[in-house]
Amino acid sequence: MAGAQRGERATERRWLGRRPTASGEPGLARAPQPVPPSSWVLPDPHEADEDGVVGVGADLAPGTLVDAYRRGIFPWPHPGVPLPWFSPDPRGVLPVDGFHVSRSLRRRLRTCGWTTTVDAAFGAVVAACGQDRGEAGTWITGTMARAYGRLHDLGWAHSLEVWSDGRLVGGIYGVQVGGVFTGESMFHRETDASKVALLDLARRLATAGGSLLDVQLTTAHLASLGARDVPRNAFLTELDRAGRRDVRLRCGELPVSRLLGA
Repeated sequence: MAGAQRGERATERRWLGRRPTASGEPGLARAPQPVPPSSWVLPDPHEADEDGVVGVGADLAPGTLVDAYRRGIFPWPHPGVPLPWFSPDPRGVLPVDGFHVSRSLRRRLRTCGWTTTVDAAFGAVVAACGQDRGEAGTWITGTMARAYGRLHDLGWAHSLEVWSDGRLVGGIYGVQVGGVFTGESMFHRETDASKVALLDLARRLATAGGSLLDVQLTTAHLASLGARDVPRNAFLTELDRAGRRDVRLRCGELPVSRLLGA
């Protein structure tokens, strides 16, 4: 998951072979809708190279993205090369009951007065995550933003927003497959707002019956919050098991002070 940049440029690899509906239940995120089958044959993630690259090319159509995330594969654009697809080993994960809440974060939760929502401002969250990060730039291109916007319309991609007096101060977005939520990126405009977003998402996912936040790559920052590396095999086994569940996030606005019990 990007909050920090995701790593070094991928080298060229082999090519891969070729409006919102209502949620149906008040207060719950939209259920994932059927998508057309992908035109591309995605490789087995176990065939990834030492950098975690399983292949390059393909497209960002809903069917391709859904097929990829169901297999534990995600796209990650790198300048100057065809679109690479990754399934790293080890995989960074954060169990929904494993978030580490520091003393300073507890103070923030107690005093900030922030609230959170789900899917109230998906486009704004993606745009904020995609803002240029100086020399590091951003991998969230317009093409990527539009692709995930289509997934959101189809009920596969979701956002969590952090609000302060009606102002968006933090958030996270990603793709949900059953009980596994793959975080793509997060941002903050106030200190600790991205941490609060991740904690709130973990709490909502757990409440809905989910088991795992997939953070893709474990950074030092994410490790301080409870993320850890697991073998790719272990992650894929959990994805296959938990991905079959019908897990729907609650969307309503909630105070972050409730997370003091997390």
